[in-house]
Amino acid sequence: MQGAALALSIGMAVAAGLVGCFAVMRRMALASDAMSHVALPGIGLALMFHFHPVLGGVAALFVGTLMVWGLGRRTGISTETVIGVVFSLALAVGSMLATGDELVDALLGAPGTLGGWELALGLAGSAVVVAFVLTQRNRLVLALVSADIARTSGIRVARLELVYLLAFALTVALGLRYLGVLLMGSLVIIPAATAKHLARSLHGMFAIAVAVAVTSTVAGEIVAARIHRPTGPVIIAFAAALFFTSLALRRRGHAG
Repeated sequence: MQGAALALSIGMAVAAGLVGCFAVMRRMALASDAMSHVALPGIGLALMFHFHPVLGGVAALFVGTLMVWGLGRRTGISTETVIGVVFSLALAVGSMLATGDELVDALLGAPGTLGGWELALGLAGSAVVVAFVLTQRNRLVLALVSADIARTSGIRVARLELVYLLAFALTVALGLRYLGVLLMGSLVIIPAATAKHLARSLHGMFAIAVAVAVTSTVAGEIVAARIHRPTGPVIIAFAAALFFTSLALRRRGHAG
């Protein structure tokens, strides 16, 4: 594995682990997986007009995020419900625009050759997401516990919600090359769900989620290259194995 690709995949995994902790605490597990599919029509349009597919996916994710946030604010419908509707539309449109091998690559990921601009933007994006979660963690927790208390404390809850959704969208965009739209949401959720079973504090949850995400990503890429399989499914298989291991460890701890 090249050093540049390794650095970007680790940065993506760290961001996924941190963002996923709040997605799990917000009970957005299913909605988070659906959110990643919003990139599909953007990838399809990019392929149609001969642009880089990652750029199309990023654009679609940010447009979809703004749509989800705006509809939720205007209608009062839960974020999870709005994401489900937008996801269904995105999946339908994207499936019509991308066909054959292009659709498989968009769904499962296709690492390929990493360009210098991709590395720079990817590392910068990872740093932005990590910095946001670590600096805003207390506000995110307070808004999660009680939006009313957060408002009285001077927190602009709606804006914080939007920035978190944008950070989530950026994290998904970082993983499109490695896992595709079908599986990237799983890397956000599974490590955080694993950490939730094992951690006793928020910092512990962060550490475990990041460790699981990074381990699954690096091991998955190495094994996938050796057995000549798409990277996405192998990465998620490692993450799922660690999740079930955490369940066994938790059960053993309770039995003891």
